[in-house]
Amino acid sequence: MGDDRDGARTRQLGLLVAVCLIAANMRTTITGVGPLLEQIAGDLGTTTVALGALASIPLLAWALVSPLAHDLSQRFGTSRVLLWSLLLLVVGTVWRSLPGVTVNLWLGTALIGASLAIANVLMPAIIKRDFAGRVPAVMGLYTALLAGAGAIASGVVVPVSLIRVDGGPVGWRVALLSTGILLPFAIVSWMRASHRSRADQGPRTPRTAGGTGIWRDGLAWQVAIYTGLQSGTFYILLTWLAPYATANGRNAVVAGIDVMAYQIAAIVGSLVLSFFLRGRARRWVPASLPLLAMVGVVGMLTTPDLLTLWTIPAGLSSGASLSMALTLMAERARDLSAATALSGMAQSIGYLLAAVGPIAFGALHALDGGWILPFALIVAVLLGQLLFGLAVGRERFVLAGSGGD
Repeated sequence: MGDDRDGARTRQLGLLVAVCLIAANMRTTITGVGPLLEQIAGDLGTTTVALGALASIPLLAWALVSPLAHDLSQRFGTSRVLLWSLLLLVVGTVWRSLPGVTVNLWLGTALIGASLAIANVLMPAIIKRDFAGRVPAVMGLYTALLAGAGAIASGVVVPVSLIRVDGGPVGWRVALLSTGILLPFAIVSWMRASHRSRADQGPRTPRTAGGTGIWRDGLAWQVAIYTGLQSGTFYILLTWLAPYATANGRNAVVAGIDVMAYQIAAIVGSLVLSFFLRGRARRWVPASLPLLAMVGVVGMLTTPDLLTLWTIPAGLSSGASLSMALTLMAERARDLSAATALSGMAQSIGYLLAAVGPIAFGALHALDGGWILPFALIVAVLLGQLLFGLAVGRERFVLAGSGGD
């Protein structure tokens, strides 16, 4: 009995290490692009504006490819599909950095986006499967590592590109390649952990209607819209916080610190969410999180001199909201199949909605050059998140009447 318990603990620890390593690779390959755009444009003889679409390719891929993850996992097994997505992520990372034709940069980025789309969908379902009793805690750790590693990558790629070898800098290609430095460790760790767990090594369950039925499920749409609204707020502030700071007299360095403070607070929010998802009060957590963000957003608009201070409640809410959305994808499904279907649908719709946010904010700002209308948009988005938070907070399950349970 003791040996069985020790073996179970070892397998669980191996799975947790694998999940952490995968989380550390889920954003680094894309967050490292922005700081290198000027170098890439100079080397390729184009403009940063022309290369701006590079940042939108992963979001578009996530929206288009995410719904495919459910059928792939049903056919080939969740663990195997995740492994192949990680291997394709390696291929895309290398392909993007190959010298030669410019198309390598674009096709490699597209493959990175597609492989991350599959992994994005499968991870909430895998966490539900392998950590059924600790979903909020593991999801919070996963989200914090995802965000933290992405932030680190955006900060180190430029120094890496300036490392001098043989009299010259290694350049942006090596810097982008370095964003995948942890991928081999994640792949090996996942291969060992999933083999030891002896779980889901292939398609052991009959195919369900989850892949199609999920699009007709009301609760699934509520989770999807909640996901999109919380992502919209995050991407709006990530895109426009620095321009707003400089428009209010802060220099570029201080504006960068404001953005950094926002992201650090988001990491903390991801980690602490699980402490509030206990007891009967957990029902109200999804709706309470946007209220915290409203405090920060209203403070930013009314007292911009204290902008760094106001990034803290906004960031805490943002990180906790992302973790909450991923947790809902796991907890509003009764089994692995339904969780995968819900995750694919919610992330597809969510990223489409998120992509609209920064564009709409910029359009409102362009109307009169002011900030009241754009910030009113954020408040409206947060109010929407609150309303949908009230709906998704009730303990219900998707596909309850269509074989998904």
